[in-house]
Amino acid sequence: MTKERHATLYREYRPHSFDEVRGQEQVTETLEKAIKNNKIAHAYLFAGTRGTGKTSVARILAKELGVSDKDLYEIDAASNTGVDNIRELREGVQTSPFDSKYKFYIIDEAHMLSRQAWNALLKTLEEPPAHAIFVLATTERDKVPDTIQSRCEIYTFKQPTRDVLAQAVQDVAKKEGYAIERSAAELVALLAEGSFRDALSILQKVLAVSSDKKIDLAEIEQVSGAPRGALVRNLLSGIAKKDATLALRAIHEAVSQNLDARTLAKLLIHRMRVVLLIRYAPELAEEFSKELSAEDVELAKEISKERGVNSETLRMLLDAYSTMAYAAVVHLPLELAVIDICKGE
Repeated sequence: MTKERHATLYREYRPHSFDEVRGQEQVTETLEKAIKNNKIAHAYLFAGTRGTGKTSVARILAKELGVSDKDLYEIDAASNTGVDNIRELREGVQTSPFDSKYKFYIIDEAHMLSRQAWNALLKTLEEPPAHAIFVLATTERDKVPDTIQSRCEIYTFKQPTRDVLAQAVQDVAKKEGYAIERSAAELVALLAEGSFRDALSILQKVLAVSSDKKIDLAEIEQVSGAPRGALVRNLLSGIAKKDATLALRAIHEAVSQNLDARTLAKLLIHRMRVVLLIRYAPELAEEFSKELSAEDVELAKEISKERGVNSETLRMLLDAYSTMAYAAVVHLPLELAVIDICKGE
């Protein structure tokens, strides 16, 4: 495989049928039934976070309705925010399709439209031509006017679970001729934050530099800039044992290496959750061994009975993570949480 192909993994493996869409059954099954029963709406609102498949499903819907490329129009609202752009659309929508039953419009990032543009579009949605179908895709549904939402069938796209993302990463790597450790795929899924696009973007970087077509956890850490496993383990161990020096040293090392502090906190929270669950549900240890490295599993079992392993510790880490997004010193909330955890009785 060439590096050029790696650069287009998300497009290469974009789903082309409802059956290929992962983790959005609440959307795809309903749309399939609507098509089968000939209950097609003239306006849809697809809402969900980035990389969850909104535009892919819109294209599949168009394909299932027999819309040709000539009658499929994709508009980036972020670049076409003005009323003039929508007026031009309104004029074009009145003409008949070229060779399909429908003219199909996908308006991506719809929340970026101006108020005047929304007002212009509203008139078309109120009385659409029989041959027109609109799909508005947005990551910020609350910015779409209620008058628009009330004229659309609304579908909410869920963030895929980490397990679904990890499986997608493994499947794509296999199709590209690579083998990736499950723990490495889990790390990619964790870093992707619920986005198929981001997960495959990380994977493509790794495939481009892999020499033996066998991808392990260390390669993901190196390419993505995620903190090394040993550093996270030291931080986790320090917190569990209430050893502030060990934990703070790990944070300092991460900062000195210019590693992303929020990624460090995210990995820490993930590992602490595993340790906490192993403490109260030890039968889950084998299940977690699939998503963690052998070293992480061994440490989790070892420190699961330590004083710092409790629900309050996890809550404090979650609070620190949410605060880091707007902190003047990004790693300071994590340091303060470590100090409070370690000094607490």
